[in-house]
Amino acid sequence: MDNTIIRIAKKEDAKKLLQIYEYYVKNTAVTFEYEVPSIKEFQSRMDNILKKYPFLVSKTNGIITGYAYANTFKDRVAYNRCVETTIYIKKDMKQKSIGKQLYNTLEKILSLQNILNLNACISYKDENDEYLTKDSVNFHRHLGYKTIGKFNKCGYKFDNWYDMIWMEKHIGKHTVKPPKNRWFPEIEEDALKMILYNNKNNGEKNE
Repeated sequence: MDNTIIRIAKKEDAKKLLQIYEYYVKNTAVTFEYEVPSIKEFQSRMDNILKKYPFLVSKTNGIITGYAYANTFKDRVAYNRCVETTIYIKKDMKQKSIGKQLYNTLEKILSLQNILNLNACISYKDENDEYLTKDSVNFHRHLGYKTIGKFNKCGYKFDNWYDMIWMEKHIGKHTVKPPKNRWFPEIEEDALKMILYNNKNNGEKNE
């Protein structure tokens, strides 16, 4: 039986993670990026994210199979309790609950950071085509995200126009004077303990 563990991304993961992302850049409209970034650029993105938010990697039977992270939603201070979430799974490893494990772990860490709103920016087309399906929309909806907005024909790739939708999930209560958010390095030790605990429990379930 497949055994998947989650851990914090390391700089040396960049090559394997970029290989996963490369497929989506070259063959899909899941990302609106045209060119595959260099390893140096990808590492820089990882480093910048980890200064504030979690960047997670999944390993299944010892092989890196996906990654997920949170990043800044908007730069203004008032948005500090909101993040944008992103996930990519190795193209031949979908439908194995890897994405769910990654996102569940991501949510728990973001809760430690006092994040309340999760926002996902997802490319969309009314009818599936060879470059885009509704898999991402359905995945997020299954995990409790709701569609809250749509931008029409805002992305052009592979000689097609694509829409973009925002999906949102609340993971905490919106109160007056909510707890101050905490950056990832402040809670990293607690996050690591939680990840180790979850990995142990998931391993026991798979035995």
